[in-house]
Amino acid sequence: MVISKTRPADYIADDSRFAVVDDLHVHYKRAGHGVPVLLLHGSGSSLQSFDRTANNLTEAFDIIRPDLPGFGLTGPRSDRDYRISALTATVAGFIDALGLAKPVVVGNSLGGNIAWNLAVDHPDRVRGLVLVNATGYPGKSLPLALRLARNPIGRALLTHANSTGAVARHLRSIVGPGSTQVVDAAMVQRVHAMMTRPGNQQAFIDFACTDQVDRTTELPGIRMPTLVLRSADIDGQHFARDIPDAREAVNSQTGHLIPDEDPDWLSDRIRDFATRTLLADDTDN
Repeated sequence: MVISKTRPADYIADDSRFAVVDDLHVHYKRAGHGVPVLLLHGSGSSLQSFDRTANNLTEAFDIIRPDLPGFGLTGPRSDRDYRISALTATVAGFIDALGLAKPVVVGNSLGGNIAWNLAVDHPDRVRGLVLVNATGYPGKSLPLALRLARNPIGRALLTHANSTGAVARHLRSIVGPGSTQVVDAAMVQRVHAMMTRPGNQQAFIDFACTDQVDRTTELPGIRMPTLVLRSADIDGQHFARDIPDAREAVNSQTGHLIPDEDPDWLSDRIRDFATRTLLADDTDN
């Protein structure tokens, strides 16, 4: 695999947009029409992880996908506050800034954590939830990069191990055994460029070192349609158990990065869920 380095600016495309939320210029893309579906990526990632999923859904839905604070082209928060509550408040502000009318919120990993916290804090802003290998339960095993960022020696290693080769090895370690082919040169280029964007690496360390409040006891209070999507080998997930009437689907072939590894499986389930949720809304009305 021949990997040439790219710059973050190379990922500003004709369809790139920016919304001002507090003091952040949130980079996002929007395409399609219909009921809004908000796609939230995971830590160390960016909105491009949903490229193929978004392409599959734009004929039926209004697809919005931002770069979360500290990641992608949105970049770091000036206050260095990476508590889930702060990130959730920013996403709520983003929804308001765009005037979105109760989107279906889809979140992968960290994005899933933000999504269910949004449902707890702002149920009036969310039509339905799709949690994709979401996080939030204490005791869940962490990827190597997050473990390294939590200790001084590891942080030093992380700061210097920022080659494209190191990025490729990390990505291969978190996808499923049958998905290593998705870690191609383009993916490695993109993740490396975003990781080395000025301020993003420190933001990742700040996020990793932030003590998060355990709010999982509040999950039973979620009263909106919820679909839990997880990979069979991902541990520490009990959303289908704890959220009333949540549905669950399991992918036995993927690792942590379902949007990159199996976008067709993901988009099919989002489409079916969102359509069913809309039908239920029509029936209720």
